This record gives sequence, structure tokens and C-alpha cells, in this order.
Amino acid sequence: MSDTELLPKPKPEPVRRLEVFTGTGRRRGWTTEQKGRIVAESYESGETVSAVARRHGLTPQQLFGWRRAAERLAEAGTGESGSAFAPVIVEAARPCAGVPIAAAQLSGSPMIEIVIGAAIIRIPPGSDAATLQTVLRAVRAAV
Repeated sequence: MSDTELLPKPKPEPVRRLEVFTGTGRRRGWTTEQKGRIVAESYESGETVSAVARRHGLTPQQLFGWRRAAERLAEAGTGESGSAFAPVIVEAARPCAGVPIAAAQLSGSPMIEIVIGAAIIRIPPGSDAATLQTVLRAVRAAV
């Protein structure tokens, strides 16, 4: 124990000033459209996230949180159509003189056709991306 802890302590002084905050304060509500515009602006402009946040009266942490939430929604593929994209690598075409090109068919449901060598892969709507990736790797290894 130090010497200063043993000395008698003075009585605390009474409160001389009291501030009362009225009004709505700093908490604001943002619509999804407003958040989307601000997040898009933070990606498009050449400014820092801090500058965009400051301009709209946000903290950078709040804007980064909105950006993470938007990225999670994009990764989850929660669009109204339920469509998702699979990664595709496009390579330069190799000449294949012996492979006939099929004529376009206008009837039936829409499909994606992928031609690798002599193999034609037809992908119906709603196909699983993992299954498609496995099939493409197998065909690519066989060619």
C-alpha cells in the first residue's frame, strides 16, 4: 500500500453543471436502398471508405459492416431468381476440324451446351454447380 492511499480523501464536489440531451440523438434508420447507394458509392468512387462514411454521417466501421453484409448476400446468391454463377475459365480455342457444330434448337427448355473436343455437355436449368464442375473436370481429363 502506498502512502497516498492512507491520506484522508476530500469529499467529492457537488455537480455544478448538468446537460440534458433531447431529440432523436444520433441513431438513424437507413432504408435498404439508401444503404445500397452508399455501399455502391464506396466501391465506385476513388475515395476511401472513411471519406464516404464521413460524407454520409457514418462511422467507417458501420460502412464496412454494410459492405460485408452486401458481400454475404451476393455470395449466398439470394437474388429473386435464385440464379447462381459458377466460375468459368475461357481458354483459346484449339482447331477441331473433325467436330461438327450442332444446329441451334429453338424448341424445348433453354440449355447451356459446352463442347470439349468431341464431347458435348448439355446443362439443364437448375443444375448443381459442384456436379457440373466434377463432370467438366472428368471430360477435360479424358480429352
